[in-house]
Amino acid sequence: MDLRGRTVVLTGASGGIGRLLCGGLVGEGAQVVAVGRGRDRLQALTDTLPEGGVIPVVADIGTAAGRGTLLAKIDALSRPPSVLVVGHASAAFGLFGAQTEQALDQLMQTNLVGSMLLIRALLPLLERQSHASVAVLGSTFGSLAFPGFAAYSASKFGLRGLVEGLGREYAGSTVKFQYLSPRATRTDFNSGAVDAMNAELGVSHDSAEKVATALLQALRSGNPRLQIGWPERLFARLNGLLPELVDRSLRKQLPIVRRHASSGTTAASSSASPPSKDTSHEAHAG
Repeated sequence: MDLRGRTVVLTGASGGIGRLLCGGLVGEGAQVVAVGRGRDRLQALTDTLPEGGVIPVVADIGTAAGRGTLLAKIDALSRPPSVLVVGHASAAFGLFGAQTEQALDQLMQTNLVGSMLLIRALLPLLERQSHASVAVLGSTFGSLAFPGFAAYSASKFGLRGLVEGLGREYAGSTVKFQYLSPRATRTDFNSGAVDAMNAELGVSHDSAEKVATALLQALRSGNPRLQIGWPERLFARLNGLLPELVDRSLRKQLPIVRRHASSGTTAASSSASPPSKDTSHEAHAG
């Protein structure tokens, strides 16, 4: 897809990868409706890019009010969007039994339900465009569930199923669907406990710049499925074919995971905290 002259809605625009992806989209000639929860971070992003390239929208997509704010802004645009990039997420690292009902509900509302409802709300508008795309930034954990990330993995598995189902349901229409999966990425998405666990397990990381470049190329090419990273791509496929082999491999790592998951928590482990980050995307042990 040629991105020149297009209006792109990008959620999670103020996160580590989101900022770079936003800059790349503007560099391609797109106008970006940059959505995030942090007003100051969005303004800083807007100030670093060419005038008129970014339309900042402060909104929490996990809430009906936040989605309403974004949709009202989109309705007022002179040039309707033809690309939606769902790039926001909240992290949740910790033992499942220690995570509260409230925090788990917040996680699913942010990562899965809010994303689903935003896509549903924008589909009629996207269908009226001659060429349109919905790209969802997923995770390796959307194909391979990891201990310490059970709830987070569930949210990403849900997104992967949604995109796969919509791609088949809308086959032959003007709207194409993409599920794009970064692996562990060096951003501030992770807690210190996750960083420490990744280091002990020897997890490979990508730079945010490398991931943003790969995502931008996928948006251009229209690739319906992208898993960044060779070992992750192999293990995701293996998990689909022979999950018991992955079970045995991960069981060896379980004592390390449990130790770090018990020593440090993120949002879904605290009933008093809102979703921990307004970010895109993805830094984990995947």
